[in-house]
Amino acid sequence: MTAAMVENGQASEGRPWDYLLQTWRELDVPEGWRAEIDEGQIVLVPPPHAHHNGIAAKVQRRLYADLPEELEIYQTLGVHVAPLDKLYVPDLVVMPSELIDTADPESSDPMDVSEALLIVEIAAKGNARDVRTKKYRAYARAGVPLYLLIDRFDTRGAMATLFTEPNEDGTYKRSDAVPFGKPLTLPEPFGTTLLTADFPT
Repeated sequence: MTAAMVENGQASEGRPWDYLLQTWRELDVPEGWRAEIDEGQIVLVPPPHAHHNGIAAKVQRRLYADLPEELEIYQTLGVHVAPLDKLYVPDLVVMPSELIDTADPESSDPMDVSEALLIVEIAAKGNARDVRTKKYRAYARAGVPLYLLIDRFDTRGAMATLFTEPNEDGTYKRSDAVPFGKPLTLPEPFGTTLLTADFPT
């Protein structure tokens, strides 16, 4: 997966957040693509591979099995990383449904990522480095309590890693990594086990 920079005749350095967000709101993104704001630029990310979607569907199904009623799972939800002025569209976001239900229906603004209980990113060939580094640091810095990275392209082989206990310095204190084929348990409020043996590779 590759990313294309959106250039609107503006210099790529020093773009104010308000300008980037307004441009993001007005973009007519092709179906299946995602627009994100990172490093002061708007980046278009093409649709993922079928296996990527298959993993997302299996994770979502497991999460729903024991998900508290006040929580919901969202796909293609824009989230703002306020400390870094970044905007990402994770594969899955779990947050209180009340926040979505009470959002301004006239606004297309992203949600505050610090409200998320769990972020799931599934690495693709073109973005694996970003989800392992930039997005990892951004979610930790914003205080997202659980970051699940599913990485079919890890040099150790296909892995699922749950990062917990975020630090303001942009790291997580703990990580639990398992190769595909081993179960990975998510703590409360999820209380479920992902069966990574079912993930397509």
